[in-house]
Amino acid sequence: MPLPPINFCSQCGSTVEQKIPQGEDRLRAVCPNCQTIHYQNPKIVAGCIPEWEGQVLMCRRAIEPRLGLWTFPAGFMEMGESSEEAAARETQEEALADVQITSLYAVYSLRRVDQVYIIYRGELRKREFGVGEESLEVQLVSLDDIPWKQLAFPVIHEALTRYVHDREQKSFGVHFGSIAPMTQMPAYESPAQ
Repeated sequence: MPLPPINFCSQCGSTVEQKIPQGEDRLRAVCPNCQTIHYQNPKIVAGCIPEWEGQVLMCRRAIEPRLGLWTFPAGFMEMGESSEEAAARETQEEALADVQITSLYAVYSLRRVDQVYIIYRGELRKREFGVGEESLEVQLVSLDDIPWKQLAFPVIHEALTRYVHDREQKSFGVHFGSIAPMTQMPAYESPAQ
C-alpha cells in the first residue's frame, strides 16, 4: 500500500513531473512552474503498552481497518507533538486512560504501508479507563489472556510477543526491526518453547 502519487503542486496547483532533483537519488514529484519538490515520507505511529499491576490495557477496535480486533492504544502523530505525547494522547483517546510514559520499548518499520511504529511502555496513573470513540471495548488483561488470535496487526503481535518474553525474563530492552506483511496472524507461541 504505497502512498498515492502526487499529481498537483500544493504551492501553485500546477501539474507536477516525476524526476530526480539535483543532488538526490530517487524520483520525486517536482513542480516545473515553482520548482517545489514534494517529498513523501513514512507516517509515524505512536503507541503505548499501558501497564497496571502485571496486566496490560487493550482496546477492541471500533473502526476500520481491522474492526473488532484487539490492539494496544496507537495512532498517527499530530504536528507539534512529541512521540511520547502522541502515545499518551492515543491512550487517552482510545481508552480514556491517563498514562505516564516510562520508557521507549520498540521501533518497527512497516515498509509495505510506509509507516514507522514507535512504541512505549507506560504506567496507568490510576486504574481508570473506558471506551473511547475508536474502541468497542477496553480491558486490562493478564499476559495469559492476551487475545493472540484476535490481534489487529502483525506489529501489535510482534510487540506483545517480545513484551511477554521480556516480562518472563524480568529484563526489558529496546527492540527494533522491520515487520513483514502477513496474510494471516500466527497463533501465539511462547518464546520459551
